[in-house]
Amino acid sequence: MKTFILGHSKEEVLRLVPENSIRLVQLGEEKICLTRKGETVYGFEAFCPHRRVSLAQGFLTPFREVVCPLHQYRFDIKTGSVRSGDCRDLQVFSTELTDVGLRILLPDQ
Repeated sequence: MKTFILGHSKEEVLRLVPENSIRLVQLGEEKICLTRKGETVYGFEAFCPHRRVSLAQGFLTPFREVVCPLHQYRFDIKTGSVRSGDCRDLQVFSTELTDVGLRILLPDQ
């Protein structure tokens, strides 16, 4: 696993990832999306598994789902499970908001 730290404090991360928004970030060679509900930050792959459309251009539902802007496939942002659509589940990444920033774990490629 590769560990990345985003920001230098909890407050900075909360500003960088506004609640109910989707932010695209580059971590090494990998792009991922981040979103936040309260002080819980979720990380998931940047592109829809169906047609590789950027999920940063999608939107969030009140049901903790990200919706692909192309075909409206829906994915649970916590588990990655596909809730609507016909493709594989979304890859999600472990995150932890700490006093020194957001710790993100990515699998080795």
